[in-house]
Amino acid sequence: MDTPIQDVDARLAAALADEPSRIPVLLGPCGSGRTRALRRLRDRLPAHTAQYVDVERVVSTPERFLERLTARTPFVWQPPPGAPDGPREAYARVLSYFARARTSEGGPATFLLDEAFDVRVFESFPGLAGALGHTLAALASSPNRAVLATKFEARALRALRGASDRFLVLHAPAVAVSAIAASLMATPGARPDWAQDTARAVVALADGRAAYAAAMVRVVSAEPAGACDPAAALARLLGPGGDLACRCRFSFECRLHRARGYGALRAVLEILADDEPLNLTEISLRLGRSPGSTKDYLGWLEDVDLVRVQGKRYRVADPILRLWIGLNTGPDAPAEADAADAVRRYAQARLSAGVTPEA
Repeated sequence: MDTPIQDVDARLAAALADEPSRIPVLLGPCGSGRTRALRRLRDRLPAHTAQYVDVERVVSTPERFLERLTARTPFVWQPPPGAPDGPREAYARVLSYFARARTSEGGPATFLLDEAFDVRVFESFPGLAGALGHTLAALASSPNRAVLATKFEARALRALRGASDRFLVLHAPAVAVSAIAASLMATPGARPDWAQDTARAVVALADGRAAYAAAMVRVVSAEPAGACDPAAALARLLGPGGDLACRCRFSFECRLHRARGYGALRAVLEILADDEPLNLTEISLRLGRSPGSTKDYLGWLEDVDLVRVQGKRYRVADPILRLWIGLNTGPDAPAEADAADAVRRYAQARLSAGVTPEA
């Protein structure tokens, strides 16, 4: 196991072992390994003492959320008699479940809540305007244990302002060059020096994201060492139907649908895909909208971590996603040669800058 994974696993375990236990909040973009970390933790805990819940999969109405949470619970929890009288009472029972459920031996329950901040969906129901805040307060005041994770970093940090100091923010680590090099040694004809150099390139092109790096390693290692370099592998993966093209499309659509102003936000991202970093005035002129409207659009994009701002200049947060956006602004999928050329230019710029986002 590589050091960054060992480190995050150890920090999660230590937070739960504290007295009183801390509530770690693991933040990381799509493909950064958050879900794997929660599942590794679940598998290491004693049987029937932890429940993993992908909140994003089960949010709908509070009544159905309650039913799905408790239908296969490993815990002991006695709900009030009868069906809940509407969404407010149903969500009150959800909070009671988080706070009062126990293991069969009577010990504290451990909840591993992936995309935990998606409970804000319930704030559109009558009487639940503060659902997210109430959930955080219920978890913080309970003797039970919890680990939260989300890909929406900006929203999570905003929600945690003023929250209990029981919450502990952790960031998913960048994939380690050493781990990628070890994987590449399974390539036919691999030498240690080739594996190390190729691993550095993979991590740089992947911006340290585990899922991107793993996809490139699969392509590179499928052929003899040196037959397919990381840039060529990335071009294949971003082509129509490629694994990373599909992953980028999911991340792009998922985040845009959580934001406001879908069409205008796509236009802003396309502008930044063509040229970045840009300041507010430059973006508003290219967009043909007022600086005030453009600032709103940029704020909505920041809210779902699609753009970052530094020194009043904006850029797409994920460089691979920026590359994908640039390739997919036309009415048809990009030609193979166009994709290869765009990836080659991206790789040259990235590698010549010496970018290696290792943890």
